[in-house]
Amino acid sequence: MPRNRRAVLKGMGVAGLASMAGCVGGFGEESGDASAQVGMVYATGGLGDDSFNDMAKQGVEDAQEEFNISYDETEPESASEFGGAQRDFAESGDYDLVNCIGYAQKDALSENAPEYPDQNFIIVDDEVKEDNVRSYQFGEPEGSFQVGHLAGLLTQEEFSAGAGETNPDANVVGFVGGTETQLIQSFHAGFQAGVEHANEDAEVVSTYVGGFNDTAGGQQAARTMYQDQDADIVFHAAGRTGIGVFQAAQDEGRFAIGVDSDQSVSNEDFADVILASMVKRVDTAVYNAIESVVNDEFQGGETETLGLEEEGVGAVYGDEIGGEIPQEITDQVDESRQQIIDGEIDVPSEL
Repeated sequence: MPRNRRAVLKGMGVAGLASMAGCVGGFGEESGDASAQVGMVYATGGLGDDSFNDMAKQGVEDAQEEFNISYDETEPESASEFGGAQRDFAESGDYDLVNCIGYAQKDALSENAPEYPDQNFIIVDDEVKEDNVRSYQFGEPEGSFQVGHLAGLLTQEEFSAGAGETNPDANVVGFVGGTETQLIQSFHAGFQAGVEHANEDAEVVSTYVGGFNDTAGGQQAARTMYQDQDADIVFHAAGRTGIGVFQAAQDEGRFAIGVDSDQSVSNEDFADVILASMVKRVDTAVYNAIESVVNDEFQGGETETLGLEEEGVGAVYGDEIGGEIPQEITDQVDESRQQIIDGEIDVPSEL
């Protein structure tokens, strides 16, 4: 589990490194005293998503606490800003590692990495085949299969907990994605396969909102599923857009499943409807990369995949209501987890 968070951000709220002039190495420790200096380029949607970006920040905070590093961070507002943010870190010559968070940074990093061969980079959620880049990918379909298995089992049961309840006569669950990209579709594919593994009669309804920072859009999409399509449970892979899914679940007295972090903890106001979360240990990837730099063991040109077996993804039951899920259901989810690890269940990554 992640270590205790330590507040280090000095309230900069920058959209790009141009706003960071004079602040290099200024987080927590003087740069000269730090064991390493790290740059963080977050995905669009920025910090405060209680999900993907915040998990990356958790990793760098954990590394700061453990290894006495310093770090700077930038929150690009659009994909067009990724290249400039990466170059600004690399051109300064001050950073031992630049962490590029999110698949949307692949194109920019593919151009920049060869231009700065002495700069170590990582990319999270995609692969860049350069000697100075270490790529981290996750078994999102495997983790999504787990929460799909849970949803498929529960939707056919008469179940109530917290502020939600199922409608076993409907037998419908939903998926809300951020953007209709290959990565987000892999969440969808794994989730649908898990639902079908549990319940061939269940229907999976889905929609893609078009962004990761559209809470109102997420709320409307989920409300349509709950009200018009009789969905009991909606799983989102949509960043901050997913907060709207939780709002709709609470309004409609249904259930939701979070993503990336344990969102029943990070969004405790909605813990009474969050059955589980498909955690994705972005913090582990960031932490491990920084540790390798501190120990002078960084290995670029390689791709590391963190799946169920590596505990890079998995289903975590909700902090408030997860304990009310019947054990015969959680036992079945545990069984399918082991079957995936053992290769007895082949989880699709495409629809």
